[in-house]
Amino acid sequence: MALKNNTWKLNQWYDQDVAGNVSYSGAQQLWSWGDNSYGMLGLNNTTPYSSPKQIHGGGENWSTTFRNFTTSSSGAFHIKTDGTMWVWGRNNTYGQLGLNSRATNYSSPVQLPGTTWRSVSGGQEWVAATKTDGTLWTWGRMYNGNLGHNNQTNYSSPVQVGSDTTWTENISGGSYNLFAIKTDGTLWSWGFHSYGGLGQNQGTVSISSPVQIHGGGSDWSRCDGGNNRAGGIKTDGTLWVWGYNAGGSLGQNQTGAASSKSSPVQIPGTNWGLLSVGSETMMATKTDGTLWTWGSNNNGSLGLNQAPDSPERLSSPTQIPGTNWSTSIGTLSRSYSGAMAMKTDGSLWGWGSNSGGMLGQNNTTKYSSPVQIPGIWEGHSFMDGGSSIMATRVI
Repeated sequence: MALKNNTWKLNQWYDQDVAGNVSYSGAQQLWSWGDNSYGMLGLNNTTPYSSPKQIHGGGENWSTTFRNFTTSSSGAFHIKTDGTMWVWGRNNTYGQLGLNSRATNYSSPVQLPGTTWRSVSGGQEWVAATKTDGTLWTWGRMYNGNLGHNNQTNYSSPVQVGSDTTWTENISGGSYNLFAIKTDGTLWSWGFHSYGGLGQNQGTVSISSPVQIHGGGSDWSRCDGGNNRAGGIKTDGTLWVWGYNAGGSLGQNQTGAASSKSSPVQIPGTNWGLLSVGSETMMATKTDGTLWTWGSNNNGSLGLNQAPDSPERLSSPTQIPGTNWSTSIGTLSRSYSGAMAMKTDGSLWGWGSNSGGMLGQNNTTKYSSPVQIPGIWEGHSFMDGGSSIMATRVI
């Protein structure tokens, strides 16, 4: 690590690092904090941490690229810059870590076979990933067709979905479903969802192999799946959502199951940049650097300075203060009751539930507006069930 002033003491370096005055040699490190059940923080223990700790297992050069982080039921997955995938945490009876073993947990990173992995996304006890050759692979728990193999078999190691080689890095898992974009811009879904969450113009449905989203067109650029709801952004900057409308999470100025949508409906605007879907909330950035949120306010997760346990619901997008939120891929993440977002200066901010110390404030206090996690960060941060965070930084 190179310093602009190499006479700094450790505490001085920390202050200068927070202020952005440290120059870096380029080593990409991975840090984690929050709940550590099953060793999912990768720190070779099961101790929870309320401030960031560096993961040493697996070396450095962790990727900061879009879709190279994910979690699945207290298991963690990360693709490095050399195309290797590393896994750790809970390895349930379905073999969700993909290591051809079951029920053996790992508290530090272990390499999954292969060197051509490109993107990864997790669901509930299962995982999906693409390779650089355009193939798509899934493993873990099979539930109502979510693995896409047209069967009901669990797999403890990666199995290719069909023979297609046109899948992009844009994949996103919900609880028991997957959304994925092909190179021709079409959006596909499969698995299980109620309230029209698969976007197939049906209510409760199970689909065991990929089917194109109903009426979606061929100009999708990004997608994100959640619990019985999902959404995507098209190349023209329009934002589309579908599924269960609990808490007004579809942003249609309506609430409740009766206003759920089984095929894509548009949220007004043509300058949307990123979308992140939670359990009863959604959050998105616009290309002007503004950040918007809507849905239920569980634990203050809307970030609008409402009481953390307020029953407040917002059924249309409402802006979180500021105009310098990052619109780069992978700088937005949310869960059931918490959220994370980065600013263009590399600062990372969180709000909502602070279970296990996931907001990195050295406490477990809930916050209903954004608070900064110390340090300057790179790329994507993610959370598992609103209780664990991982992020990369360059040292």
